[in-house]
Amino acid sequence: MSNIDLFINRLEQLIDRVEAILPRPQPEPDWSASAFRWRTKVNGEGYLQAVKHPHRVALDSLKNIEHQKQSILRNTAQFVAGRDANNVLLTGARGTGKSTLIKAVWTAFSAEGLKIIEVDKTDLLHLSEIVDLLGERPEKFIIFCDDLSFEEGEISYKALKSVLDGSISAPTANMLFYATSNRRHLLPQKMRENLDVSNEDGEVRPNDSVEEKVSLSERFGLWLSFYPFSQDDYLAAAEYWVHHLGAQWDKPAEQAALLWHRTRGARSGRVAWQFAKDYAGRQQ
Repeated sequence: MSNIDLFINRLEQLIDRVEAILPRPQPEPDWSASAFRWRTKVNGEGYLQAVKHPHRVALDSLKNIEHQKQSILRNTAQFVAGRDANNVLLTGARGTGKSTLIKAVWTAFSAEGLKIIEVDKTDLLHLSEIVDLLGERPEKFIIFCDDLSFEEGEISYKALKSVLDGSISAPTANMLFYATSNRRHLLPQKMRENLDVSNEDGEVRPNDSVEEKVSLSERFGLWLSFYPFSQDDYLAAAEYWVHHLGAQWDKPAEQAALLWHRTRGARSGRVAWQFAKDYAGRQQ
């Protein structure tokens, strides 16, 4: 082997090693898709992944939340039409349709070009990358954060605060943030924060800590609250889903639905849906 061949061989080995270290270029998102997830690789790089089979939900399938439904529909219609609209925070009892309502609203407007991107809480630190990626696109996007809440010591909420209303960059007109949470203020608050006192282990100005925690939820312009279902609400939802799944709703079905929620210790749209799947499956 000549010196030139040896040099070329060593150069190729060096290039292979350098390529193994350098980050690979991210694939271009399939912008023809309607729904996406933000994915993060082991090395910390993120990218948009198109969802092949998005979960589409009919608005009529959501019961007992008419006020919340009309409020978010109005807000989304303004957004899709290019008018001013708010980021939305949906909070309250579990299983009452918060996440499903967001998917239903997206389904209702997807024919008009509205797209949705699901971002996990652990990926909120990538929000600035997502905003930069979407900022020049002609489409409208809902960035969907489900079950959003933060524990003591977590810092990713600061990235969300900055993107919502605290960055030097102007908010982009082609995206809104829709988030769900079981906590009204997203961050945990302790009883000692309600006491106008300080101690050796606490903050000298505890009110500053309270303001910090409340300031995140206040960056959502529209708050929608969801409440536990009454028995009549629960039965109405169960009846709808039993019919939807092709089974018959009668007195035995009603009694079975009541027994089902008593064994679960909860009444909600989710519990009604789970009952309907079990009941309709047994009838089939």
